[in-house]
Amino acid sequence: MKFIKRAALAALTLALATGGALAEYPDRPITLIVPWSAGGGTDATGRIIATMLEEKLGQPINVVNRTGGGGVVGHEEIKAATPDGYTLGIITTELSMYKAVGSADMTYQDFTLLGLYNADPSAVFVKADSPYKTIEELADAIKKAPNSIKASGANFGGLNHLSWVSLVQQLGAPADQAFWVPTDGATPSLQLLASGAIDVAVSQFPEAQPLVDAGEIRPLAYLGNEANPKQPDVRPVKEALGIDFAIAGWRGVGAPKGLPEDVTKKISAALEEIVNSAEFKTFMDGRNYGVVWAGGADFEDYLKTRGEAFQQAITSAGLAGK
Repeated sequence: MKFIKRAALAALTLALATGGALAEYPDRPITLIVPWSAGGGTDATGRIIATMLEEKLGQPINVVNRTGGGGVVGHEEIKAATPDGYTLGIITTELSMYKAVGSADMTYQDFTLLGLYNADPSAVFVKADSPYKTIEELADAIKKAPNSIKASGANFGGLNHLSWVSLVQQLGAPADQAFWVPTDGATPSLQLLASGAIDVAVSQFPEAQPLVDAGEIRPLAYLGNEANPKQPDVRPVKEALGIDFAIAGWRGVGAPKGLPEDVTKKISAALEEIVNSAEFKTFMDGRNYGVVWAGGADFEDYLKTRGEAFQQAITSAGLAGK
């Protein structure tokens, strides 16, 4: 009798242990780390992702802003978390730059990639009365004398600067002769363009749109490979100049390296449904954010290509870290 009782107790213990181990993910709240401050684009898109992912996964998702170090602090916290699916994060463009500039020894390979949801290439703008009527005319001028074209779009080493350096380089001109006027952001640079102080501004369309609508500046081309359906008259440089252009701002969802495969598949599938939903597209379109989906191997390939392009541009700009 004692043997039977002990056997029954052992079986019950095993059943309880097995049941606990096989509890379906997720069975408790999830944390989503945003490596940028509240109120910005990454925060806004991260919070809509969190809200919609809550509905898909059936658990609360707490958004936590971890700022500092140009996004390094937040990305490092995502990277260092336990890979159990209960800490996720928004990973951003800067992850393609950290190692190249020497600010952090960290790349996309340090994360489990769950899904790309946003990509926005910069565009090239000129003053409304600029002598450069087309991107081809501007390209010819760059090839002849890149240091004669004064360009701006924010700080040295940022997305817009590297986009300009990459364009100059891919046109066959010396990248170290790219003339860049640093400012505190795209808006001051666009104001310099409207005033005639510079020849070219490199910026995302949402920031430039008010001056475009006012007739003070005009776009020549997207620094990307595909047309933007919201700006069908603005050609991508791949179409206009035959240049493959891999530098663009991007945002995605990642987790610590080593996330279990079943958890990875569940989250990625939910994200794909979210990004392809009308609700998400309406939210993003209302804020002029591009919607792009890439999951799994496609996301990895996307970031591999971007990492190589950023490395080349950063090196050409003389900004590579030791």
